[in-house]
Amino acid sequence: MYKRPPTDTTTADTGASGERPFRIVAVTSCPTGIAHTYMAAESLENAGREAGVEVVVETQGSAGFTRLDPAVIAAADGVIFAHDVPVRDKDRFAGKPTVDVGVKAGINKPAELITEVRGKAARGEVSAGSAPGTPVERSGDSTEGYGTKLRKWLMSGVSYMVPFVAAGGLLIALGFAIGGYTVNKAPSVMDHFVWTQADSWGALLFQIGGVAFGFLVPVLAGYIAYGMADRPGLVPGFVGGAISLTINAGFLGGLAAGLIAGGVVIGIQKVKIPAALRGIMPVVVIPLISAAIVGFLMFVVIGKPIASAQKGMTDWLNGLTGTNAVLLGALLGLMMCFDLGGPVNKVAYTFATAGIAVASPSDSAMKIMAAVMAAGMVPPLAMALATTVRGKLFTQTERENGKAAWVLGASFISEGAIPFAAADPLRVIPSAMVGGAVTGSLSMAFGATLRAPHGGIFVVPLIGNPFLYLIAIAAGVCVTTALVVVLKGMRKQAPEGTGAGVADTAIAAKADSKEPVAA
Repeated sequence: MYKRPPTDTTTADTGASGERPFRIVAVTSCPTGIAHTYMAAESLENAGREAGVEVVVETQGSAGFTRLDPAVIAAADGVIFAHDVPVRDKDRFAGKPTVDVGVKAGINKPAELITEVRGKAARGEVSAGSAPGTPVERSGDSTEGYGTKLRKWLMSGVSYMVPFVAAGGLLIALGFAIGGYTVNKAPSVMDHFVWTQADSWGALLFQIGGVAFGFLVPVLAGYIAYGMADRPGLVPGFVGGAISLTINAGFLGGLAAGLIAGGVVIGIQKVKIPAALRGIMPVVVIPLISAAIVGFLMFVVIGKPIASAQKGMTDWLNGLTGTNAVLLGALLGLMMCFDLGGPVNKVAYTFATAGIAVASPSDSAMKIMAAVMAAGMVPPLAMALATTVRGKLFTQTERENGKAAWVLGASFISEGAIPFAAADPLRVIPSAMVGGAVTGSLSMAFGATLRAPHGGIFVVPLIGNPFLYLIAIAAGVCVTTALVVVLKGMRKQAPEGTGAGVADTAIAAKADSKEPVAA
């Protein structure tokens, strides 16, 4: 987990003039809960130091989070929320000047956010108080559009699903690596396990991974509903997700079940009930009624059409060959490199992981996963190479970030290129997209396959056609590097100075969290 500098709350810090500095508390969070979360925290704290403002950040990451001391919140003059999933326990910050933005704004323009919250404080603008547990307020600001709220709800589900994808996928891939490609036909290790046989250990890993994968759709549905309606949404969400697996509606069914469950719970909570019944509502009435409604809809009304759509998509993927496969690889590469860990990137990654989230994924699904991971590695590796071969085109801070980007890129953490894209988006992002498209299309053309949803170069032994796969990555990296160098070379040499360098924070976050990071 990201480590914040210790803040002494027992005494008020004073500036050169003897006055207490402006104090801001912030919360950062992103769908995966690792890279963007901690990079935004670092940017806000750096900008605060430069502006003479005291900034204390609560990072609501996937490794858990430590709540800010209530005394720190009470003493704060303003609040910044930089998040792509709902802020947990948001009511703690009510009644203070508040700026509410996406996590990328916390990375790219922290100084502007600090200026904005100070302006609100000067004008006396404060956020309204809210009653604990109100689902609409927990799911997003009432001024947000429905599209923004929907994205946050979906990202809430994806953020909780990703660790299951990583753990289950890597265990299954290791099972195949140790036990061979017939390990999926091995008997249950409950019935047959020999301590000295590699096949038994491979079967054990495979079967544990299969159990982890069994939670993917219920967790996705449950936490989409949680993002909409808080804890009352968990029961119908999990039930709907489990039914989706039962009727073979898969990933699409899980999305529908989560949204339906959240909507049903919100509807129930709006019904006025006698005071005598309020005590049993959250533990009896809401779970009972919502689970029954969601179950009915999934089994009887919408389950079969969604299952048919899921089967159609699977059949389409299995039928991809030749030019179609290459074009799909190029499209996925473009998406992976467009926003470097943002919503478009997550759509491509989730599409790929949904295809391999079964015990025996199709060959096409494994090719898609390989193409997505390869393309996601291109931007940070290319930026690292560019700062190495033409360092004069970059600031000193960017050159330091380039060293970190080698590790980030090799680990399949696309966010390693964010500092470069934030500083020069018109040159870096198009260049990265071209390289990503080249790598994605070549990976598909070479027929590279991947059973693991993450790992970067560390899972190369688990990749089908690994040599050609590395060539595809190298080609994309070279293309992006060449474009960046040419485009930057067309302007004046970059001045020495400090940049928006926070890529190294992602390394620290990954090391502390001890969890894989989705690109």
